[in-house]
Amino acid sequence: MKAMGIDFGLKRIGIAFSDETKFLASPFQVYKRKDLQTDLAYFADIIAKNMVDQIVCGLPLNPKGEEGEIAKSTREFMAELTKLTQIEPVFVDERMSSVLAEELLAEREKDWRKRKEKLDSVAASIILQDFLDGQKRN
Repeated sequence: MKAMGIDFGLKRIGIAFSDETKFLASPFQVYKRKDLQTDLAYFADIIAKNMVDQIVCGLPLNPKGEEGEIAKSTREFMAELTKLTQIEPVFVDERMSSVLAEELLAEREKDWRKRKEKLDSVAASIILQDFLDGQKRN
């Protein structure tokens, strides 16, 4: 079984998966959102195909650590996905994931457009890897 990392956004959702040992997270893809039902069906399908048993979702908090509108949208989307998959997500603070993803990509790719295509999936892998690393310490 695998863990799935999600970097939720209103236009795009970054996706990452762990290996079967849940040791290493890797970027998978950036999903461009369509409408809620299409999005949910897509995620339910890839969760089943990839034998996911754990979902780690980044929760966008403001600098004070409080939830705003995007965090509310994230929780609502994940609640609907839980109804389809029966997998309760683990929410983790994602405040620095996009910044770190941008820094990592900037080292390898100079073209901003190419970096932007990968940014959300790399952020999802950072969110997931941070969670997996925390699990190893416990």
